[in-house]
Amino acid sequence: MLSAPRAKAGTFTDVPTTFCASTASLASPASTDPTAPSSSAAPAASAALTASAAPAAAGHAGRAARHGFPLRTAAALAASGLLASPLLAGTAHADPKAPAPPSAMSQIGGGRLGTPGVQVALKPGAPKLPGPDALTARSWIVSDAVSGKVLAAKNPHWRLAPASTLKMLFADTVMPKFPKNQKHTVKPADLAGMGAGSSLVGIKENLSYTVHDLWLGVFLRSGNDAVHTLSAMNGGTKVTVAQMQQRAKELNAHDTHVVTPDGYDAPGQVSSAYDLSLFAREGLRNADFREYCSTASAQFPGDEGKGGKRATFGIQNTNRLLSGDYDIKPYPGIAGVKNGSTTNAGSTFTGVAHRGDRKLLVTVMNPEKKEHNEAYKEAAKLLDWGFAAADKVDPVGRLVGPRSEDDGTGAVKAKGKDAHKSTQAALNSAGGANGAWTAVGVGSGVLALLGVVAFAVRRRRAHK
Repeated sequence: MLSAPRAKAGTFTDVPTTFCASTASLASPASTDPTAPSSSAAPAASAALTASAAPAAAGHAGRAARHGFPLRTAAALAASGLLASPLLAGTAHADPKAPAPPSAMSQIGGGRLGTPGVQVALKPGAPKLPGPDALTARSWIVSDAVSGKVLAAKNPHWRLAPASTLKMLFADTVMPKFPKNQKHTVKPADLAGMGAGSSLVGIKENLSYTVHDLWLGVFLRSGNDAVHTLSAMNGGTKVTVAQMQQRAKELNAHDTHVVTPDGYDAPGQVSSAYDLSLFAREGLRNADFREYCSTASAQFPGDEGKGGKRATFGIQNTNRLLSGDYDIKPYPGIAGVKNGSTTNAGSTFTGVAHRGDRKLLVTVMNPEKKEHNEAYKEAAKLLDWGFAAADKVDPVGRLVGPRSEDDGTGAVKAKGKDAHKSTQAALNSAGGANGAWTAVGVGSGVLALLGVVAFAVRRRRAHK
């Protein structure tokens, strides 16, 4: 049983750091692009990068170290503005010293989404949102993944540090470029430049991995070593960062400024709850993306043993609404997407879930309440509210589509040669590139449609 060391200030705490790459070194502080936004959002982003999250981040890693992290696979399958009524007044921060959002933010998706505070338009009989003590995140958004309608939001365009949720944009950018069965032998230079304390899946120099292996490392263990290896295959981190920025532009994600491909804290690196929802929604149109973000556990290649036979070890998805934890159960109908946690960003999370015919996206950034798994708990509350209120609220905005496809309604289609003309039909179809809600269990060889097959996760906990 491997356990994690306590995290240091400025490090990732997405997952216990159970592996250390020999060539990993502290990355030089990145300089902010002179073209980076310089509006009132910039000071707010800087203010958001506060050291107040450091004790919580260290505590999180410490808890992981005490409880350990099971490496035996569970072979689990993750299946299971606009005119509106007066807005709800903005809620107070849990911490009166917490930075306030900018007085004006981007209005992409609707004017109300650029207004500080909670935005919701309840119809008669609609359930109320959880109160400010239950929803402490600095920024959040809950939306319909199919139509793009925003059901409610709080400061969704506030530019904040994204942590590893930025890996969704990395996947949107790089995943289409390499076939899953392509192999790559890792060179020492591939792993150079990773930030100190990076979350790692355990990639070793001079060993060979398939692209499939690397994406499992990105999504399940949030491995920066996997991101840097894929970046090296893509021409290097500078090339990849530039491509990610261009991809963000194509997706109309204008709150995002990319400095590192893995989301590691860097000066000037920001995104928003709105943009992260766009990245997730785009990724879910890709069958491979859906497979990786919905996989609860898998086997990962280890060292070469006697006779050249390669050993494997188990890895578990650190998205706790997918895999669960001692203080939180897997969320019914969850299907990904990505979590993150750094000293500066606090905890961040984007998730997608279904209930009946409804599919909802939720993004939560930096809860003021620093309890264990708080981002997941608040995301679950927003999903519960969204499923109950979806037909009883007027939308306060919409998720826009990519520049080349947005039809003005926010609806986008699933990708693939067999993609249906109907967005709804494409998202509901079971299998292939059309199945936005199909979860693929690694190694199982089974496709299971969410809502038909129950969500199942077997896991062993060292602390039980």
